[in-house]
Amino acid sequence: MVEQPRPARRGLMLILSSPSGAGKSTLTRTLCQRETNLDLSVSVTTRARRPSEIDGVHYRFIERQAFDDLRAHDDLLEWAEVHGNCYGTPRRPVEAALAQGRDVLFDIDWQGTLQIVEKARADVVTIFILPPSMAELRSRLVRRAEDATEVIAKRLANARDEIARWSVYDYVIVNDDLNAAYESVRSILVAERLKRSRATGLGDFVETLLTEKLP
Repeated sequence: MVEQPRPARRGLMLILSSPSGAGKSTLTRTLCQRETNLDLSVSVTTRARRPSEIDGVHYRFIERQAFDDLRAHDDLLEWAEVHGNCYGTPRRPVEAALAQGRDVLFDIDWQGTLQIVEKARADVVTIFILPPSMAELRSRLVRRAEDATEVIAKRLANARDEIARWSVYDYVIVNDDLNAAYESVRSILVAERLKRSRATGLGDFVETLLTEKLP
């Protein structure tokens, strides 16, 4: 007997947000390394490329006029201007990936999250990563040895504002153990992939089962 192909599904947008130091970037990197059928969203930006950056990998570097054109035609799922430079997520590559059944991973803040949710609620799954305590968050920032004392203080102040937005997310994970946090994120991804609403070919598959003639 020839088995029917599994029903097709539409991809999803998985958004991870957290204050600096809570583990979002590490979780994002681990997901990209271990998960199949998951693409990391590449933002466009108007700022100059740094020597260590690769166009199309870290960002797509474009001119301000090109960015303004994308924004004017509603071709950005989210965007922001930071220190005179613009950043945004082009809509078309994401839509193409979702239509092909591929999932897209976003490493963005709460403001970008709200913009995407407003435009594509049915396709979005949002996760906020919390530190186990503010003291531990400060310790992690200090251990990174990347920022001056005053920069760390500013990051901690910003963290309180970001953490206050936790309730707008679908899921919240306390990252007191990185492996456990990763498994929680992965479990969410697996469950969301199986949602009935994402199975675009499920109706036809079920109809085939119901009309199948048995020998």
